Amino acid sequence: MRLLIAGQKQFGAETYRLCRRLGHDVVAVAAPALASGTSTDGHRLPDRLRATAEDDRVPWIPAGELRADRVPGGTDLILAAHSHDYLGRRTRLRARLGAIGYHPSLLPLHRGRDAVRWTIKMGDRVTGGTVYWLSDALDAGDVAAQDFCLVRPCDSAAELWRRDLFPLGLRLFERVLKDLARGVAVRIPQDEALATWEPSWDRPPVFRPELPLLGTGAPAGYRVVRERWAEV
Repeated sequence: MRLLIAGQKQFGAETYRLCRRLGHDVVAVAAPALASGTSTDGHRLPDRLRATAEDDRVPWIPAGELRADRVPGGTDLILAAHSHDYLGRRTRLRARLGAIGYHPSLLPLHRGRDAVRWTIKMGDRVTGGTVYWLSDALDAGDVAAQDFCLVRPCDSAAELWRRDLFPLGLRLFERVLKDLARGVAVRIPQDEALATWEPSWDRPPVFRPELPLLGTGAPAGYRVVRERWAEV
């Protein structure tokens, strides 16, 4: 498949490597220009996803500038891998299959941009990760793959992310990409009665640049599977 990856940092870079390892063609990445930290000499380095892709001469789109007209023709799927950009419907419809993203919680629990922090703050003992189909509502699209992990009593958000949720996200992306490669689109609607939303700790609300368009449905040629992990 021809993929576009929108993301940042090490998780974005590892998602890029995963897609290449599975034999997919990454046609572009959307990522920040610079990493959030600094190097030992005090200079800011390029974002890791951007740098990894540019080493392979893959086109780079600055974070915040991914719109429908920036999606290369023939793109099959967009992956959001630690992306804080809202991908509007016009942008998603430019990809044959739409867009999927990884959220570090058991959706519909802990929707929002700081799910891991709120998991720790609320004292959850069980959490997990979800790859879901991006939709007009934030973190509310159908589930494509999901798994759980346990939270240790002394965990910090950073420890939980690094030890469990980071690798879990890569495993779930791999599962979904393999499903799609064999023509299976798993879509399990989230239960809105169980949904929770927590605000960002220190970031402004998500900028949503595109107005919704009418139209829904599974990608042409794919079977929608409503039962969790059903084999078809």
